[in-house]
Amino acid sequence: MTKKQKKMLYRILAAAGMAVPLALLPLPAFLWLIPYLAAGYDILLGALHGIRSKDPFDENFLMAVATVGALCLGEFQEAVAVMVFFQTGELFQSCAVGKSRRSIAALMDIRPDTANLELPSGEIAVISPEELAVGQIIAVRPGERVPVDGTVLEGASALDTASLTGESLPREVFPGDEVISGCVNLSGLLRVRVAKPYGESTVARILDLVENSAMKKSRSEAFITRFARVYTPAVCLSALALAILPPAVSLLLGRGALWGTWIYRALSFLVISCPCALVISIPLSFFGGIGGASGKGILIKGGTDLEALAAAHTVVFDKTGTLTRGRFAVTGVLGDDPHRVLELAALAESWSTHPISRSVREYWAGDAAAHRVEDVQELAGHGVSARVDGIPVHAGNGKLMAALGLTVPPVEGTAVYVAADGAYIGCITLADLPKEGAAEAVSALKKAGVSHISMLTGDSDAAARPVAEALGLDGYFAGLLPQDKVTRVERLLADKPSKTTLCFVGDGVNDAPVLSRADVGVAMGAMGSDAAIEAADVVLMDDDPRKLALAIAIARKTLSIVRQNIVFSLAVKIGCLLLTAAGYTNMWWAIFADVGVMVLAVLNATRALKAPRLP
Repeated sequence: MTKKQKKMLYRILAAAGMAVPLALLPLPAFLWLIPYLAAGYDILLGALHGIRSKDPFDENFLMAVATVGALCLGEFQEAVAVMVFFQTGELFQSCAVGKSRRSIAALMDIRPDTANLELPSGEIAVISPEELAVGQIIAVRPGERVPVDGTVLEGASALDTASLTGESLPREVFPGDEVISGCVNLSGLLRVRVAKPYGESTVARILDLVENSAMKKSRSEAFITRFARVYTPAVCLSALALAILPPAVSLLLGRGALWGTWIYRALSFLVISCPCALVISIPLSFFGGIGGASGKGILIKGGTDLEALAAAHTVVFDKTGTLTRGRFAVTGVLGDDPHRVLELAALAESWSTHPISRSVREYWAGDAAAHRVEDVQELAGHGVSARVDGIPVHAGNGKLMAALGLTVPPVEGTAVYVAADGAYIGCITLADLPKEGAAEAVSALKKAGVSHISMLTGDSDAAARPVAEALGLDGYFAGLLPQDKVTRVERLLADKPSKTTLCFVGDGVNDAPVLSRADVGVAMGAMGSDAAIEAADVVLMDDDPRKLALAIAIARKTLSIVRQNIVFSLAVKIGCLLLTAAGYTNMWWAIFADVGVMVLAVLNATRALKAPRLP
C-alpha cells in the first residue's frame, strides 16, 4: 500500500470512528462536520476546482452536491456515510489499479541497470547500457541481465527468457548464437559483441510498447468517456427536475408542497447516478488484459488492437520463419549408395556458406577432413564443384546437372543432385520443415472459432504445398512478391464478414507492408525484424505461433469482462434510479448502487489479469 493509500485509509477509519459516538450519544449536530470533512475534504476541493475550470460535471461534483444537500436537510449520518463509503470504494479501486500496475511492472522488470564494457587493456568498465556502441565487447556475468542485443563470442550458458517470452525453460547459448537484451544469464560467463545500440535493442522496444499501450484507447473506452460527458450533466438536470417539478405541480394542485421529500430523493438520485463503475472498470479491464498478455510473452499495443484481435475471423500466415523454421533440413537421400552420395556432397560443400550446404553438412555429421577436398569452386546459382579423394564431384541443382549433360529424375521440392566422376549418383532432398507447434497453432485457432486460415509465401508452389497440407491450412498462395501479398490480403479483407477482422502473422522486413494493411498485424518478435515489429499491432515475443490463439482468447475474455461490467453497472443504476424517483429507496440504497457496484465491477475487471486456458 502506498503512502497516499495509507493516508486515505487512516482518514476513512478516523471519520468512521468519530461517527460512532455521534450516532450513539446526544451530541451537538454541528460535530458531524468533523467526520464529514475528514472523509471528504478532497472531494469538496475537487468539485470547486471543476467549477473554476468550467468542467464541473464529474463524480466529485455529484458527491459534493448530494452530501452538502443532505447536511442541509439534517441527514447528517447519511451525508457522512456517503463520503466514507465513497472514499472506501476509491481506495479499493486505487489498490486494484496499483496491483495491476505492479503485476505488469514485475513481469516487465527487464531494464538492465549497467553493462560491463571490456576495455582494450583487458579491464572492465561498468557503464550505462545507453553508452554502448555497436561492435564493442561486453562481459555478462552469471546473475546479470544481458544489457543489449549481441552475439556470443566466448562462453556457454543458459539464459532465463521468462520475462520476455513467458517461457520457463532456459535457453542454452554458445559462441556464435545471438542473445537478446533483458534475458538473465544463469550460469557461465559470456563475452558478447554488441549488435545494436540500447535504443534499438529488444528490451528498449518492449518497454516502449508496454508504456505506450495505455495511450491507445479502445472504442469501448472512448465510448465510455463520451458517454460520461453527456450522462453526468443529464442526470444533474434530471435530479434538479426531480427536486422542483413534483412539489411545484403538487403546490399548483393545492395539495401542499413536500419540498424536503423530493429534494432528498433528488440527492439520492445524484449519488446513484455517479458513473464511477463504468469510468474506472472499463479502462482497468483493458489494462488487465494487456498486462495478462504481456506475462505470457504477448505484447498488445493498445485497447483498440485488443478489441480487433477479439473479432478475429481470418488468419493469414507468412511461411518462412513464421510457420516453418526458416532453414532447410535434409528429408532424404536417394541413390544406389545413399551413404556415399551424402558423404561426397557434404565434403564438396564443406567450404560453402550457403544455407543448403550448411544443412547437408549438419545432416552428414562426419569428419570434414580438409586434405580430402581440393579445387573447390562455388558456382553461383548452380552449386559447387570440387575434387574429393581425387574424384571430380559436382553438387547442385538441376541446372548444374544439365550443364554437365546429365539427366536426373524429377524430385518434388528442393534437391541437391550429386555427380561423381562425370556420372549422376543420386540426390539429397531438403525442405523448410514446419516449426514445432505450428500444427498445434492451426488446430488451436480453429477451436477458437477462426473460420479461415491460409498462408502466403514467395516460395514455389512445390515448396508451399507440403507445408499447407501438413498443417491442415484452408488455403495457400505461393510465388508472391511483397506487393502481391498486400493485394492478396486486400482480397481476403473484402471477402471476410463485416464486424470481423483479419490477422496477418509475419516476421520479415518484406512483411511490414502486409502487417500494416491487415486489421491486426502480428509480428514474431524475439528474432523478427525491427520493421515488422514497428508495423505490427501485436508482438509474439518467443516466435511461437501457438501464442496467437492464446492472444485471441485473452482478447475475447477481456471484451467479455468489459461487456459484463457495462450491462451490470447500467442495469443496477437504472433500476435504483427509478426506484429512488418513485420513493422506494433512500440514500443507503444509493450508496450501494454507487460504491457497491463500483467495487464489484473493479473486482470483475481484475480477472482480466489472469490469462485464460487455450480452447
